Amino acid sequence: MNLKILLPTRIMMDREVDKIIAEAANGSFGILPRHIDFLAALVPGILSIEYDNGKEEFLAIDEGILVKQDSKVLISTRDAVSGPELGKLREVVREKFETLDDQEKKSRTALAK
Repeated sequence: MNLKILLPTRIMMDREVDKIIAEAANGSFGILPRHIDFLAALVPGILSIEYDNGKEEFLAIDEGILVKQDSKVLISTRDAVSGPELGKLREVVREKFETLDDQEKKSRTALAK
């Protein structure tokens, strides 16, 4: 399957994958290459991706939409962060959100002035 992850400012990923595990409001689900076509609203959480060599990658994503059509899977989300491994992903997400919080505070202060 070809997985393409779209962010508002860039294409984060465009790769061939063997398996995807994502989370919707009603629970997590998996997609394999011959899965039926469907659409799902994603909730903030962890996206698990497995490649043909057995390597697994994890991404923390914000809410978004997943569209599976034929051999293509498109995920559109406001933000996504990849980490070297699941254990370190939490630290990467925390650092990114702290940076965003600081930027929002500066923006709000500038707007207030």
